[in-house]
Amino acid sequence: MTDYRVERDSLGDVRVPAQALYGAQTQRAVENFPVSGIRFPRVFIRALGLIKGAAAEVNQELGLLDARLAGAIGQAADEVAEGMWDEHFPLDIFQTGSGTSTNMNANEVIANRATQLLGGGAGVQAGASQRYVNMGQSSNDVIPTAIHVSAYLAVQDTLLPGLRHLREALEARAKELDDVVKMGRTHLMDAMPIRMGQEIGGWAHQVTQSVERVESCLPRLAELAIGGTAVGTGINAHPEFGRRVAAKLAEWTGLPFTEARNHFAAQAAMDTATELSGHLKTTASALMKVANDLRWMNSGPIAGLGEIVLPALQPGSSIMPGKINPVICESVMMVCAQVIGNDVAITIGNERGNFELNVMLPVIAHNLLQSITILGNAARLLADKAVAGFTVNRERVTALVERNPILVTAMNPVIGYEKGAAIAKRAYAEGRRVKEVAAEMTDLSPEELDRLLDPRLMTEGGILKKA
Repeated sequence: MTDYRVERDSLGDVRVPAQALYGAQTQRAVENFPVSGIRFPRVFIRALGLIKGAAAEVNQELGLLDARLAGAIGQAADEVAEGMWDEHFPLDIFQTGSGTSTNMNANEVIANRATQLLGGGAGVQAGASQRYVNMGQSSNDVIPTAIHVSAYLAVQDTLLPGLRHLREALEARAKELDDVVKMGRTHLMDAMPIRMGQEIGGWAHQVTQSVERVESCLPRLAELAIGGTAVGTGINAHPEFGRRVAAKLAEWTGLPFTEARNHFAAQAAMDTATELSGHLKTTASALMKVANDLRWMNSGPIAGLGEIVLPALQPGSSIMPGKINPVICESVMMVCAQVIGNDVAITIGNERGNFELNVMLPVIAHNLLQSITILGNAARLLADKAVAGFTVNRERVTALVERNPILVTAMNPVIGYEKGAAIAKRAYAEGRRVKEVAAEMTDLSPEELDRLLDPRLMTEGGILKKA
């Protein structure tokens, strides 16, 4: 550093970049944790700004903070929430397990910016950020609160809209394609016919259930640790502080935030974050299935299933001209794999709630917010660039159904399983349609065979007995 200022903290002098809004403790963390280059995402910084702004306003209302100071801190915190100073949040997520470095980062940036707003310059003494910006708070309740607030915001703004958009796209295609009868498959082998609308409707219901699962844990995600301070007892915070900050955050965001029912659990464990991650993992496994089914149905175009054609979005090969690959499905599948992996890290992180504090908060925050964001974006991508635009090879689908010996299953109640198996084997061996072979091997009339071997009727369930 050639252009710097010198700040002092409890460990001594620290050189800080001259134009940085952060101070000594942030600079120490920059130097101590050059691990990944991965920073906290925008939504987490937004949450920190909201929390610090709400805290300043509440402390003023409680008569603990001067109105002039509270106003400057509030404005600085608002600017942080709006993203004006993101470059001044340089810390790696792999840092102190409580996230203390990031809480201090927020305190220093807001304190320095508030000082500027009050007519001073950057370089506030370390005590000012702690005394005023961090009043009534601890990293141990601020960071868990920021995790819940940022996760709720990301779920509301990105994940649920993306999933609902995908569900709507699937429901629309299911209705549109309900007249298409295709071969069902179990074990990747031919099974009884199914309508394409039924198959896609099954995918849509999976997404519906994913939405319901995520929504089910939102009341617990709305509970905030703020007010517990160091170990959950609320030391150095006004008794009304936690409740009032939660209420103010609810007012500002329109989300139903409340003070945690038990501060000790809220700070020692990240159970709700882990619960939400579990729902994200389940959602990822559902989207993986949908994307992979589409990929299989699109396979070919000559030697594969060739039931559908996904939109052609880009050339698929650097060596094979004309090749088009199911790139959206593959992108979504990779997102799902990442979300499933993130869940493992979050689960392990939650286990490290030693006594009164979890010490893997930053990595839980990163993985949870990444999962929420990429899963919501992937759902929208799958809807818009795969589900909405694929076409059906109707002639091929119909031909595959008509030639399939498995149709004889519908005749079991009339001719018995053994007779049906013999017909199917002969039809397969001779490459003939089941109806032709059944006409030779049974005494059923052409009308009865037409009814019993009608693929559409087979998709409606029940027993197709002899007329």
